[in-house]
Amino acid sequence: MSPAVFIEALQQELQLTQYGQYPPELYDPIRYIMSLGGKRMRPLMTLMSAYLFTDDWKKAVRPALAVEVFHNFTLMHDDIMDQAPLRRGQPTVHEKWNPNIAILSGDVMLVRAYELMLNVDADQLKPAMARFTQTAAEVCEGQQMDMNFETRWDVTEAEYIDMIRLKTSVLLGYALELGGLIGKADAESVAHLYEGGVNIGLGFQLKDDLLDVYGDPAKFGKQVGGDIIANKKTFLLIEALEQASGSVKEELTDWLNRSEFDKAEKVKAVTTIYDQLGIRQITEARINSYFAKGLKNFDQIKADAARKDFLIQFTQQLIERES
Repeated sequence: MSPAVFIEALQQELQLTQYGQYPPELYDPIRYIMSLGGKRMRPLMTLMSAYLFTDDWKKAVRPALAVEVFHNFTLMHDDIMDQAPLRRGQPTVHEKWNPNIAILSGDVMLVRAYELMLNVDADQLKPAMARFTQTAAEVCEGQQMDMNFETRWDVTEAEYIDMIRLKTSVLLGYALELGGLIGKADAESVAHLYEGGVNIGLGFQLKDDLLDVYGDPAKFGKQVGGDIIANKKTFLLIEALEQASGSVKEELTDWLNRSEFDKAEKVKAVTTIYDQLGIRQITEARINSYFAKGLKNFDQIKADAARKDFLIQFTQQLIERES
């Protein structure tokens, strides 16, 4: 089995899926954001986790698409809150149309995600829907925490980890859990799929924080240093504020408090402080720890060894990506 088989199945279903036609202002934005691509990591993980337990993995395609539609719904609304002009290199929905259209189209996406979830077999539908609903609420909780952090300078490392767990990681965990439920896996394996996804998701988000400072712009796909320029409370900044003392603390605080500055100069100065404090090494160690936990979770799944290795190898390929 090749990942290309799962990707092709998803692409075919994406092309066939109808969200609605009239009024076009409501449905065109949905087709637009869903056409912008992305890694499709979450639905792929759903299909791969279903394949661990059943040859009939294609019955997971439409529920997997539900996860992807929900994910893009959150992106559409997040872009409004962040006033982001671009998504995957293209104008965001609220820029291309307007914020009200983006809000309403996002609402319909959430409805359609639930509709797609109804394709889960009847005997697994109730637990799948219950967990989907819980996960959806947790993603909103994480987004609210992230917004709360914008006006706080006392955010702790534990709070930050909890925020990214809710905002980004629980949906990856659910995507894997969903595949296990559809494949009628044992409860222990379903739990390992979920925990593995959450741990891998935490590693991905911390890696994203790290690449924002130390990544290759050609590979990273967005401006390096953007988090530093925006004073975004990332793992690196929170760790630096905890580790710094004396003149280093004063210099870091000064850069954070400046309202006018040269962007390149600020990025260079704060990165130098991170280097002095060993923040890169601390972050890399935490990233590797979460990835190791996630892969250990996957190794404990009770499934065919070859299929399990396939999931693990695919995850390792994702881990090694620089974008």
